[in-house]
Amino acid sequence: MGKIILLFVTGVSAGVLGGMGMGGGAILIPMLTVFFAVDQINAQAINLVAFIPMAIVSLIIHVKNGRVEKKGLLWIIIPAGCCSLCGSLLALAVKGSFLKRCFGAFLILLSVFQFFSNKILELLQKKKSNTKKGESGEKIAKKF
Repeated sequence: MGKIILLFVTGVSAGVLGGMGMGGGAILIPMLTVFFAVDQINAQAINLVAFIPMAIVSLIIHVKNGRVEKKGLLWIIIPAGCCSLCGSLLALAVKGSFLKRCFGAFLILLSVFQFFSNKILELLQKKKSNTKKGESGEKIAKKF
């Protein structure tokens, strides 16, 4: 019974994060590998299957609320689709332990970026405004 409750909580957590556009896999994959001893490759496959209904429901809600900017969408969808095919083939060719390390590194980098995202955005906006004022790229680079 405890396993069913933990699976339910994992599904709810992944669904909430997926619905907010933050990626339910950030919760689902670690939960499956750590608490349910699912190997990395299968956890990623389960995540992909679980992602389909989460994405459909979330997309419908976000489109209805006018939060999906359609301009330039194909420039994201086409390369993402092609690269997901390449990534899937690559995932089949490498060991699960390597995938686990790569996923862990990705989560760490994502966490660091999220933690410092406001500072990063401020620096980028400052750089953009300085460039508009005619400051050369060399002067901007020296500041960083």
